[in-house]
Amino acid sequence: MKAPASACALRVAVIGVGYLGRIHAQKYLEIPEVTLVGVSDNRVDTGREIAASCGVEFFEDPRALLGRIDAVTIATSTPAHYEIAKLFLQHDVHVFVEKPLTTTSAEAQELTAYAERTGLKLQVGHVERFNPALLSARDKLGAVRFIECHRLAPFKARGADVDVVLDLMIHDLDVILSLIDGQPTTVSAVGICVLTDNVDIANARIEFDTGAIANVTASRVSMSAQRKFRVFQRNQYLSIDFGNGEVQLVTHAAGSLADSSSLKEQRWNLEKGDALLAEVKAFVKSIRDDEPCVVGGRDGVAALRLAESILAEIKRREFSS
Repeated sequence: MKAPASACALRVAVIGVGYLGRIHAQKYLEIPEVTLVGVSDNRVDTGREIAASCGVEFFEDPRALLGRIDAVTIATSTPAHYEIAKLFLQHDVHVFVEKPLTTTSAEAQELTAYAERTGLKLQVGHVERFNPALLSARDKLGAVRFIECHRLAPFKARGADVDVVLDLMIHDLDVILSLIDGQPTTVSAVGICVLTDNVDIANARIEFDTGAIANVTASRVSMSAQRKFRVFQRNQYLSIDFGNGEVQLVTHAAGSLADSSSLKEQRWNLEKGDALLAEVKAFVKSIRDDEPCVVGGRDGVAALRLAESILAEIKRREFSS
């Protein structure tokens, strides 16, 4: 088992410095107890440019980093996650992988089992868990009965190498699984390809063994962005706008007649904050304090398994029509 990092700076690197990877590199530079050793990317010009802007070394081959770092962030295209994460875990390096953890839950389970067996940290980049709006609302939630969420975005080539379920919807699947104390039992889903050969818009209805239900929509063919999450429980309705940080809580006084006078509304807005910096800091803290990751490998596996169930149902409907 790898020992916790000592008081000396944690040596880190970022593999894949596209849109998200370059931000990860910048966030590491903001953390005093971390030394960014270098970055790697298979696009040499891009990699060199980001390395120069961060004042660090560029590594064309990620394997050249082995023995020089304690932890790594992997922000490559999704299909490359598994092999790169496996490489670093097998060389005693703690790993942060952008969502989804891998392309299949079987790969994700293998990485998670290895990390747990060796005492290495494996964190998954489900950044909404660090969103201030969600964090402020969590303590208001009890026995969740129904969740409705919409995640819509204009098309971007980044992420289009996988279905929208793995690209966008998986954020909400992870949050749903973190809020509902139960296991998915039934999934009904539809989805279609619009701009790519992968599913670009999808809707799923998920039933849990607790009786809770989630209705989830994700689209990357919208003209505007929307990230709204609505949670219903006995005598209470909670709405979270992940985009602008607005939270609305409507509570019905128990035992009273259901009319407008029995409803109490609260609204609050939070500074958008820096959820990605909080996420990176949490990864560093889990290593230095030898504590579980806030969003660990098992969370990544659970989200992927649910995503696979949704994609399987979409495929089943496609072939039966």
